[in-house]
Amino acid sequence: MTDTTPASGALMLDAEALFQTLSQQIERIRTPELKLAGITSGGAWMVERLQQQWGLDAVGTISTAMHRDDFAKRGMAVTAQTQLPFEVEGAHILLLDDVLYTGRTIRAALNEIFDYGRPASVRLAVLVDRGGRQLPVDADIAAARLLLPSTQSLALLRGTDGSFSFRLKPSKA
Repeated sequence: MTDTTPASGALMLDAEALFQTLSQQIERIRTPELKLAGITSGGAWMVERLQQQWGLDAVGTISTAMHRDDFAKRGMAVTAQTQLPFEVEGAHILLLDDVLYTGRTIRAALNEIFDYGRPASVRLAVLVDRGGRQLPVDADIAAARLLLPSTQSLALLRGTDGSFSFRLKPSKA
């Protein structure tokens, strides 16, 4: 795990290096029974990369759109639909997301997963845990942990070549 703190107001995060770190951490806990599911969009991108990297058959995509508690503020986002090409009932699921902040997206993702069945366990892996939790949610695996002010937003971007980078910008009011 990498602890990263901004120096002189600058934030330098290498998304590709963090993805490799996260991949190695997941590889250590991976079993044939472990099912991977990524939250759209960043988590789903990471799951797609892991599927290619490890030659996995079935990985899932979780859309949180129908379970968001801030729908009135955010509106309906254009996202992929949930696709879980494995049996959720009794499964051990590793949920992937790009940035963990308040915990609300994870709550929505868990609600979506339980719409499909009752898993034996759900663990969480994230590229960046940025603190600022509003719900009692914690990542089992985080490639980096840092504190960002609530006035900033961190987003994972995917280039046309599939490479990852981060964008830091002022958050929406």
